[in-house]
Amino acid sequence: MENRNNITEFILLGLSQKKEIEILCFFLFLLCYIAILIGNLLVTISIASSQLMKQPMYFFLSYLSLADLCYTSTVTPKLITDLLAAKKTISYNGCMTQLFTMHLFGGIEVFILTGMAYDRYVAICKPLHYTLIMTRQKCGAMIAASCTGAFLHSFGQFLLAIFLPYCGPKEIDHYFCDVYPLLKLACTDTTRIGLLVIVIANSGLMGLVTSVVLLVSYAVILSTVRSYSVENRRKALSTCSSHNTVVVLFFAPLFFIYIRPATTLPEDKVFALFYTIIAPMLNPLIYTLRNMEMKNAIKKLWCHIALLICTTQYSYLSPTSISFLLFKGTVSPNSVHVNVN
Repeated sequence: MENRNNITEFILLGLSQKKEIEILCFFLFLLCYIAILIGNLLVTISIASSQLMKQPMYFFLSYLSLADLCYTSTVTPKLITDLLAAKKTISYNGCMTQLFTMHLFGGIEVFILTGMAYDRYVAICKPLHYTLIMTRQKCGAMIAASCTGAFLHSFGQFLLAIFLPYCGPKEIDHYFCDVYPLLKLACTDTTRIGLLVIVIANSGLMGLVTSVVLLVSYAVILSTVRSYSVENRRKALSTCSSHNTVVVLFFAPLFFIYIRPATTLPEDKVFALFYTIIAPMLNPLIYTLRNMEMKNAIKKLWCHIALLICTTQYSYLSPTSISFLLFKGTVSPNSVHVNVN
């Protein structure tokens, strides 16, 4: 990508200038990132390896977990390594790439969450036509549309960023590259550009439009379930509770940062932690803690892994015997060895 200003790198100021806080954050965010990797991979693989992949809700959830994983990986590894670095630098090309990929995967997540709301709307408001409406082809088309919309959104941000003239200073008051912090470094009047960012390219417009779709979907759902019995109403709303929690956790900080004039505040870095680290870490827990289908899928995945380990270590036992013992849950992989001896 072309650098019009001969700038080779930017300096990220990070979360804090205090070394003690940075060391504490290093271990904390490292644990969070490991949890994000394990949790989202577990959800994605569990769904992909089970019959749940045929259900639209879990089809979307598998892609949401994958988007979470990619989204946080564009920011968190760099943040973790910078916490122990004396000088937190990022190259010009690296900065622009990070800006593009972060908004790409973030946009995909926003659109998938909107698609999941539509899925719940059809399931509750049009249950008799659900299988006819939410076909595998339509779900796949919605994922493709999510990727296309996110790409257009991200590419708009990218174009605005690379055409800004930078002539110093080079310090970005954030722990990753984003449009608003970069606007402060541009050696030109960014008032109109800031408005252009909000109207055309920024997450503000995309977040506002998708939020309207989400609100309308759930308004119709609430209106529909009013005629249900108490028990059926509880069951219908319970299928939406996890999705609502994830939407609030992800959208609330986005609104604070992007749906406002093009300025940066010190609090932005704290709020950004919610959608770059906290939300991707909590999403697998939110979707699996009270979901028996997901729990069973994860248990089956662990049983398959345990079967593979036992088959490798205890080759003198037949796979059928090990499989029977594991899936019945009467013994653990360790006790297989004990019982044989």
